[in-house]
Amino acid sequence: MRRFARVALLCLGCGLCSLLYGFSQLALSLEQQPGGGRERQAPDPGARQQAGGGRAGAGSAGRGEAGAGRCKNLSLSFWNSYWMLPSDVCGMNCFWEAAFRYDHMKTRPSEKMHLAVVACGERLEETVTMLRSAVIFSIKPLQFHIFAEDQLHEGFKDILDDLPYEGKVNYTLYPITFPTESAAEWKKLFKPCASQRLFLPLILKDVDSLLYVDTDILFLRPVDDIWSFLGKFNSTQIAAMAPEHEEPRIGWYNRFARHPYYGVTGINSGVMLMNMTRIRRKYFKNDMTPVRLQWGEILMPLLKKYKLNITWGDQDLLNIMFFHNPESLYVFPCQWNYRPDHCIYGSNCKEAEEEGIFILHGNRGVYHDDKQPTFRAVYEAMKNYSFGDDLVHSLLQPLELELQKTMHTYCGKVYKVFIKQLTKSIRDLYARRSKGR
Repeated sequence: MRRFARVALLCLGCGLCSLLYGFSQLALSLEQQPGGGRERQAPDPGARQQAGGGRAGAGSAGRGEAGAGRCKNLSLSFWNSYWMLPSDVCGMNCFWEAAFRYDHMKTRPSEKMHLAVVACGERLEETVTMLRSAVIFSIKPLQFHIFAEDQLHEGFKDILDDLPYEGKVNYTLYPITFPTESAAEWKKLFKPCASQRLFLPLILKDVDSLLYVDTDILFLRPVDDIWSFLGKFNSTQIAAMAPEHEEPRIGWYNRFARHPYYGVTGINSGVMLMNMTRIRRKYFKNDMTPVRLQWGEILMPLLKKYKLNITWGDQDLLNIMFFHNPESLYVFPCQWNYRPDHCIYGSNCKEAEEEGIFILHGNRGVYHDDKQPTFRAVYEAMKNYSFGDDLVHSLLQPLELELQKTMHTYCGKVYKVFIKQLTKSIRDLYARRSKGR
């Protein structure tokens, strides 16, 4: 009996060794293939070092013998996924452990959703209205990251501290900050403070994923639903945005842009979902140097090269970056970033016609003037809603009556798309409450 047990144990050990050997060969084959399942890095280690591209604990060794030495001596699997490692790091552990981490990321997302906004000037009320719309329907806890001018901080504290959702919402206030040596240039780029969003991956270093939105955003369904797109990213995608236009005949980028832009009509950065861990690790292709640059290295050179050719500031810089790195962008439909351009020239967001608007984006100040009364009606209804009131009688029904008054406008003719998803969100919210969720 003892002999049988020893033989069985020996067979089991041999099988385990064979399995580990198979994985090591698979990892080696991936490393030898072009791209190796991840982006290929700059071949010139000296150039990368000059560009400041080394990572913590990674140094600046290149391919060949130096890389082979690192493969034998180091496993960096604890801080980086296999397909995103520098080209000179490989090994069975990198492949094996990263596989488990990636599966964990897809199946067990963070319980807290992080939402960031940048507010300057007269944007306090508009920003608070946006935050309130996020709170109303969302299911998982929210962490707000609010970047604001110093004089706005007390106003945010007074309002947000009174939110009746203790435990569901937390917030942190930050000052507006730019790199010291170039702060003046970034501040005057497009609107005041707008380019702050470009530096979020570098400021919020402990945040893995983040949803950035402009102040003029209104959520008409749970933030959880757009947050779920993170689980749909493939191994190369680092961010998600919606197209700037659906109809090229009225597109701005394809008709007027003097710089590269993503896709057919460009992308709009008013709603931007980011895997910031991947953004911080990625080396970006660009048209300034053959060396790929990291996020913090590429921003200022891009601004210097294109500052005389860009109209929409930081959004144009993002378009340039994703033009050169299209594999890094996940594009979601227009109903997740519905703007006046989707209806003022006739309805051109088919997804919204079918399912309604999920996120309303009142850019160009349409919440505060009479140019687009349909957008203003939704904003006023959300702003005036009091937490705890019945959503049907205090929000939905009064809003529909106001929207019917706008039917003389192009957007008013399709006013039902403005309340279609809102109606469903309210129904779903009450259903969750009845189940005690």
